[in-house]
Amino acid sequence: MDAFFLYAEDDGVNHQHVAGLLLFEGPPPPFDDVLAMVASKLPVLRRYRQVVKEVPMNLGRPVWVDDPNFDLEYHLRRTAVPSPGGDAELAKLHAQFLSERLDRTRPLWELMSVEGLADGRWALLSKTHHAMVDGVSGTDLTSVLLDRSPNPEPAADVTWTPDPMPTPAELITDAVGEMVRSPAEQMRALQEAANLPGGLMETLTAGIATAAKQAAVEPSATSLNGPIGPKRRYAFTKYTLDEVKEIRTEIGGTVNDIVLAAATRGFRDLLLSRGEMTEGRVVRIMVPIALHARDASGRAVHAGDGQYENKATAVVAELPVSIEDPLERARLIHEQLKELKASPQVAAGDTLSKLSGFAPATFLSIGVRAAAAMPPQTAINSVVSNVPGPQMTLYAVGRRLVESYPCPPVFPIGARTGVAIWSYDGVLHFGINADHGSVPDIDVLRDGILAGFRELHDLVAKKAVKPKKKRTAKNTARAASA
Repeated sequence: MDAFFLYAEDDGVNHQHVAGLLLFEGPPPPFDDVLAMVASKLPVLRRYRQVVKEVPMNLGRPVWVDDPNFDLEYHLRRTAVPSPGGDAELAKLHAQFLSERLDRTRPLWELMSVEGLADGRWALLSKTHHAMVDGVSGTDLTSVLLDRSPNPEPAADVTWTPDPMPTPAELITDAVGEMVRSPAEQMRALQEAANLPGGLMETLTAGIATAAKQAAVEPSATSLNGPIGPKRRYAFTKYTLDEVKEIRTEIGGTVNDIVLAAATRGFRDLLLSRGEMTEGRVVRIMVPIALHARDASGRAVHAGDGQYENKATAVVAELPVSIEDPLERARLIHEQLKELKASPQVAAGDTLSKLSGFAPATFLSIGVRAAAAMPPQTAINSVVSNVPGPQMTLYAVGRRLVESYPCPPVFPIGARTGVAIWSYDGVLHFGINADHGSVPDIDVLRDGILAGFRELHDLVAKKAVKPKKKRTAKNTARAASA
């Protein structure tokens, strides 16, 4: 899967990096202090000092090797936004940051320290290739990079010496060895699939059903798909988690159900503003599902091995943008996701991703590159990724992190938007990434999502207030005599 995200951006326009916009209390710290903070975290972020190395003749998938020329000041830079330094200027700067593909000759991440913000705030823009992290791993990276106290204990001084760069002959030898081991690993993955409830055939059938749903010809929104360019637009908004929980308590379902109901309003508003028919249509989205280990509460957690690779699959959900009633939209989404979670699709995605992990690298790269070269798909309209983040306050260089907005790639290939949600310290933070040329109205989607939350909260608030019993003249007289 890591290799897929590398191959998928070979066309030069489908950048496969995930990003973040972190807003801190001011004043901005000295840049040397920011450098020192990041440098102190590198010993536990091994991937941050590794670079992708291609195997000669593409006999194996690319490998991670230590970068002998690692330069922290290339990866962490300093800039400022123009006056007045508001959200619009910050979003535009972040969009420019997103529009540039990461340099494959260096470790695949960058940070930008941003000054000049209104109210004396300070920001960090982050960009990390999806080959390095998924949503859960990205959350853990943020937790590692930042501190839980404004005055943390000084990090131990660890000397780093890069491992020697492997020779082409060593890379070929390792790749050949992997091919020899591959059949045994394939059989083990097949055995795991056979032991799943319902057996191998049901699992594979579910995987085929998922693929068929992705290729469905039933009406889905059309203007959300098509060719894109390398430039991006970015928008962000937020909503309190407590109010989302109030909505959930009143109408049922999960936080994720409420999030997707609000997203449905956003996509509905976007299509209607474009004069596009919504009747009888859906917006078909990918909903990533973490395959990481779970803690006692059921939350996906990283293994803590310092690797931070992708461990995820996805299901395909349909947002009922044709429905005007927000409560009915929420009900339909809850029923749909409940059915999806109970189906073998999630297990099928896990099993099939394991099998594809041992596909010969040449066939894997040819397949992904061929898919990227085909006319853009129109079956899947966007991705909506919801990742729980830390609910404690975090700090950087003694400054409190007040807001933290995610940013997914524009995905899947053929779509023009991507939506990510990250919860931090009691607030849901939404980040929307979109193609610059075809989505000039990104703010309509952002405002529609926020309106989706507000209308649901207003409705449940009205239901919670019981109407007062009307007092008749007879009852009034009785009350007066009493």
